Amino acid sequence: MLKIKLKSNGKIHQRSFRIVIAPDRSKSNGKFVDDIGFYTPQTKTLKIDKEKLAQWLKNGAQLTEGVDKLLHPDKYPRIKKVKKIEKSEKVEAVEEVKKVEEKIEKVEEVKKDEEKTSEVIEEKVEAVEEVKKVEAVENK
Repeated sequence: MLKIKLKSNGKIHQRSFRIVIAPDRSKSNGKFVDDIGFYTPQTKTLKIDKEKLAQWLKNGAQLTEGVDKLLHPDKYPRIKKVKKIEKSEKVEAVEEVKKVEEKIEKVEEVKKDEEKTSEVIEEKVEAVEEVKKVEAVENK
């Protein structure tokens, strides 16, 4: 089966690609049947002989994914990567949540203690008022 492939050439950091027709099992830089265009990623230049491409597709050649992405970029939308939280950050977040929960518990305990002390104070105030009433009655 024939495929329409990208055949790389040029220096390592100055790659350019020939768009060729080659057997699907052939090496990426191996023999090819026909050369139908080129692609230069640095300048985003893409030139293809549309007539040859149509003829080879009609004859049964198939596009590889790389060539298909060049010819139909809308078919392959770019996916934004979601930043993953590292384990150490997760552990820190859990520890912070635990600290906040502990602080909330302490505040609740203090509120309960304040309520108890206010009740005790109210009882003592009532007792003092009763004693004053009794003393006032005795003094009369």
